[in-house]
Amino acid sequence: MSKTIFISADHGMAIIYFLQSDLVPTLLAAGIEIVVLTDDETKDRIAQRFARPGLTFEGLRLKQANDYATKFKPRLQWLLSYLRRVGGSWRINTEAMDSHIWEVWVENGWKFRLGIWIPAALAILLLRTFSFARKFLVQTQNRFIPRLYTDLFEKYKPDLVIASTAGWRLDRYLLREATLHHVPTMAAIVGWDNPSSYAIRGAPVDYATCWSQLQKDELVYGSDWDPERVNIGGIPSYDGYFRKEWQLSKEDYFKLHGLDPNRKLISYACSFVHFAPNYPNVEALARLVSSDSLVEPSQLLIRLHPSHFQDKPKIFADERERIFALEKEYPNVHVVKPVALGGSLGYYSGEDMDEKSSMMAHSDVLVTVYSTMVVETAVHDTPIVAAVIDTPGGWNVPRKYSLSLKKIGNWPTHKRFRDAKAGRIAGNADQLRDVLNLYLKNPNLDSAERRVFVEQEITYTDGSAGKRTAEFILKVLQV
Repeated sequence: MSKTIFISADHGMAIIYFLQSDLVPTLLAAGIEIVVLTDDETKDRIAQRFARPGLTFEGLRLKQANDYATKFKPRLQWLLSYLRRVGGSWRINTEAMDSHIWEVWVENGWKFRLGIWIPAALAILLLRTFSFARKFLVQTQNRFIPRLYTDLFEKYKPDLVIASTAGWRLDRYLLREATLHHVPTMAAIVGWDNPSSYAIRGAPVDYATCWSQLQKDELVYGSDWDPERVNIGGIPSYDGYFRKEWQLSKEDYFKLHGLDPNRKLISYACSFVHFAPNYPNVEALARLVSSDSLVEPSQLLIRLHPSHFQDKPKIFADERERIFALEKEYPNVHVVKPVALGGSLGYYSGEDMDEKSSMMAHSDVLVTVYSTMVVETAVHDTPIVAAVIDTPGGWNVPRKYSLSLKKIGNWPTHKRFRDAKAGRIAGNADQLRDVLNLYLKNPNLDSAERRVFVEQEITYTDGSAGKRTAEFILKVLQV
């Protein structure tokens, strides 16, 4: 009899990981029936695009899941999620988790600090010190199961449930319900920084597949995963980069954005919007390409961040409009926004992989703030600059936590980028000008370091991650 799996794809990055790689086709070819649970509003459009025999689409009921999270003992559920987010073991780099602790402190009032934050701080000490405390937290969370998917479990009788996180998002309710039906579960680590930023599981999860030995160590030492149940499969989402499946020709890409073929292309991928403005970086670049400061005539292409299109807080949308104003003010400045699929997937839909791949491939230098695109750009062997030009006071909004871009260099993924010397760091406009000129004069500078960095972070560089990950899933299914 054929076996059936559930795949939770509640994020655009998960759509790419599962449906725009070899992973799902390999499973289907092995006779596996797959039910993809995704955003209810866009489910039909996704199904139409990826339809094939053996593949079924159902709604993930995210609205109901969110209602349960915010209406049924919401404070206790929030507290458990918060402790999970910041309670990873001290055996790994906890810098990213530490920043979230102080974010919660700043963005809440004194009653919250005295009643919740200070007692939570004591619990965090226990969680970071003792594995039994972390395991107890995972089991405690399992008391919150809204049973939103009982009909789907009864209808399809899955043999395995796979989610794109270890229950760090609303997928926790699906994973928890799987335990009631005695169905094994698996986390597919989709995000580069996920194991170091989110740590403890949001549900009992049996298996994980991740990018690299580095991520495996974060899972094993940071949140007590059994190393025998953690697979290193690479990152299927990047297979298309290696195979150049999405890459437009340089001529077509330049025509798409009205770029000048006689000018060098410097791209800026907005990042880290949540904690700090990107605007100082963007403005410095706009001035540089519009002056005679660079050794080659250049132009700037700015890719906005998905957070720039959130309705709240308003500061993100305000920065977006300031960036559009720069496009009008300065010559040779262009802005591109990510494509939105709609629903909860928003601007993380994965609809514009050709845009991303072409931008990285055809840029002479890509600038960002330590985002995941430093890995993706290194795959394309394009020079990378991490720009960390700060706005004094950050967002300067009451009860909005800001963190200096210069202080995030020791976050786990950021530190690995710096230690690998896969790119250069620029803390002010003069340094930015100097490193851009270095790369414009010598585009092969740091190429060897970029190659080692890619191998370190994603393991497989031959476009085989989708098939390798599928093979691990088949092994778990005993097919």
